[in-house]
Amino acid sequence: MASRPGLLTDWPWTPLGSFKYLVLAPLVIDSIYSYATMRDHEKILVVALMVWRIVHSQVWISFSRYRTAKGTKRIVNKSIEFDQVDRERTWDDQIIFNTLIAYLAKVYIIGTDTLPFWRLDGLVLVALLHAGPAEFIYYWFHRALHHHFLYSRYHSHHHSSIVTEPITSVVHPFAEHIAYSLILLMPLVTTFLCGTLSVVSIALYITYIDFMNNLGHCNFELIPRSFFSIFPPLKFLCYTTSFHSLHHTHFRTNYSLFMPMYDYIYGTNDKCSDSLYEASLEQEAEKPDAIYLTHLTSLDSIYHLRLGFASLFSHPQSSRCYLSLMRPFTLMLSFILTFHSFRTFAFERNRFRDLTLHSHLLPKFSSHYKSKKQKESINKMIETAILEAEKNGVRVMSLGILNQGEELNGYGEMYVKKHPKLKIRIVDGSSLAAQVVIRSIPVGMKEVLFRGQITKVARAIVRSLCQNGIKVMVLREEEHCMLAEFLGGHCMKNLILTTNYSPMIWLVGDGLSKEEQKMAEQGTHFLPFSQFPPTQLRKDCFYHTTPAMIIPDSAQNIDSCENWLGRRVMSAWRVGGIVHALEGWEEHECGLDVPMVNPHRAWEAALRHGFQPLVLPFL
Repeated sequence: MASRPGLLTDWPWTPLGSFKYLVLAPLVIDSIYSYATMRDHEKILVVALMVWRIVHSQVWISFSRYRTAKGTKRIVNKSIEFDQVDRERTWDDQIIFNTLIAYLAKVYIIGTDTLPFWRLDGLVLVALLHAGPAEFIYYWFHRALHHHFLYSRYHSHHHSSIVTEPITSVVHPFAEHIAYSLILLMPLVTTFLCGTLSVVSIALYITYIDFMNNLGHCNFELIPRSFFSIFPPLKFLCYTTSFHSLHHTHFRTNYSLFMPMYDYIYGTNDKCSDSLYEASLEQEAEKPDAIYLTHLTSLDSIYHLRLGFASLFSHPQSSRCYLSLMRPFTLMLSFILTFHSFRTFAFERNRFRDLTLHSHLLPKFSSHYKSKKQKESINKMIETAILEAEKNGVRVMSLGILNQGEELNGYGEMYVKKHPKLKIRIVDGSSLAAQVVIRSIPVGMKEVLFRGQITKVARAIVRSLCQNGIKVMVLREEEHCMLAEFLGGHCMKNLILTTNYSPMIWLVGDGLSKEEQKMAEQGTHFLPFSQFPPTQLRKDCFYHTTPAMIIPDSAQNIDSCENWLGRRVMSAWRVGGIVHALEGWEEHECGLDVPMVNPHRAWEAALRHGFQPLVLPFL
């Protein structure tokens, strides 16, 4: 929002929220009907162009976020936070608006006439009109927008983003976009009046505008030196990402749309343009201090990654109805990603004081970890990731979710035994995860009910509770036997096999059934100790999140949610790896047989670095 919002700031369909595409429903229905009954392909082409523009922009968004996470040729090394993500969620409003204009033009101006598919003279005329009148008028209009009257009411909304992304290019107030549309429609309208407009001219010109807009805001330099060395005058006809980035950091320079010649003519070109361009091309990939290695969970989790949809990754993971309609595309994308990707890759970067943290994705879904056929390939990818990180000087590799499975690799111990001279420290984060659950239990509680798969975290929780005199009631005999064997007679009196479902605190893990949930008393509190949350079946009970902590304000570039967790909340296993790196601890924290030395150490260190526990609903 601009600092002093002016007239027509909001888009007309803003009150519709996520349902704003409903304004296009009559248009889409009529286009399909016209094509089916009268073979009117031009209306359906309007819809096709809209879909193409959305896909084109999303490809740029994903590609840009991937490249900036790596750090190669990055221009502005500052953070993006949730406020910018929320502000730029309206990036597709301009596509809706332009689609409505195109449809109305077809119905009321072109009418039953048919545009030719291709005309070279029309395409040349569009190019000349853009380079001449359109770029010239835009330049002076853009300079006018930087006058304090218009800037405070409109253009400051766009400049709120210092670190730009492709979608930043089209995030403007409604009134401002009306003006842009009038300027950029000038070549098409003039060509139409001259009788030389064609379908290809429209499609190519709109694609050119989208491409250049995205290019100028992607925050990494994409155009190589050879592009300008072949024909030096191209410097005045095509801007670079670094050229426009200076407009967002210096504000009073580099006003041109796509062609810098007007800045050079009127003396508003930034003197740092060439040096920043050269410096950006020399920028090498960032070397992180720690890496968090995670994987995909459900099919729809592809879109919840930071490389996916901003409307999804900036909120806790949940089902959306429109994702069901995208299921065929989702299946195709997941097949390509999981069966043709054999390496992990960076998709997010964060800063914690002087610590650089990267999140890497192992392109497998949770279902793959249950398959014995996939076990070898998954372990191979994890091992390769560890060895590459070791080569690059990474200090800590934190294994997330199922990448630390007991059956998969023994909580990471397999890699330490195979490579005993590893300098990189492998961390599973179990010590902190156990402490988070233990300290979530209200003070004074005398008994808890335990139900779930026995894991390293579960063993640590049960041992601590039994040592502190809290009775741990276990429902299943096999789980009781496994825990009793682990305790080895120590504090065994507090580990009780029971059929009583009355305790108000349930410690739950994977394997909790719906029938067991139904047996709980009204008002029971379910505290997960597992990586995945239980299905929330009971509305009369409380469900806490999986072990997690609130991250400190010093953490930067936090603009996405981790799976089902809320904003600025991280899983305890992930925090454990960060704390390990911040403290500079030299030992590995992995493996089932490795005892948790001083289990309070990780908790105290996390608090010391500003991480805070989540408050339970009943506290």
